[in-house]
Amino acid sequence: MKILFSPTSPYVRKCLVTGLELGLNERIALLPSQAHPIQRDRAIIAHNPLGKVPTFFTDDGQVLYDSRVICEYLNDLAGGGLFPAPGPARWAALTLQALGDGMLDAALLARYEDAARPEPLRWEDWKTAQLDKIETALAALDAAPGQLTGGAGRADIGSIAVGCALWYLDLRFADLGWRDRYRQVGAWYAGYGQRPAMQARWSL
Repeated sequence: MKILFSPTSPYVRKCLVTGLELGLNERIALLPSQAHPIQRDRAIIAHNPLGKVPTFFTDDGQVLYDSRVICEYLNDLAGGGLFPAPGPARWAALTLQALGDGMLDAALLARYEDAARPEPLRWEDWKTAQLDKIETALAALDAAPGQLTGGAGRADIGSIAVGCALWYLDLRFADLGWRDRYRQVGAWYAGYGQRPAMQARWSL
């Protein structure tokens, strides 16, 4: 199996964390890529018309994207339990995944506003609105920490998505200081972030 890789892509990381939790990472080869929201990589587009990472290649030649599909494929391949069986636990895990992915979408849009948009065209209100999505998501998690019960001992697709979102906030928005305002989330991540899969670092 192969995955188009970027060391700072939180969605690539989400797939690799999932693979490591399932014991599959040694079977996943990392391929270099140059994904960019403006200078689109034609080598990626040849396999994924969206031109985005992660793009994943199965051993039988199928191409999968995005992270939600890739993570579910890996869980099925390993016979894992990161996606609960149909029922309340599954819908809770998938909803938590959607919240984590939504935080990442907002963080990436805020990041692109500074890193990809020419300075004369930057829209500060747009960036502020994206960061506010992160604030309201963190506030919702902090107000109902039961969504993250189990601490470092729990791993499902929801906790992985939120964990990768918090990793990306620390990487790109270190000055956000989210732990000061959302102490319940911070306490959970202090434990969850110590999981071997969350501590792992990947490079080509």
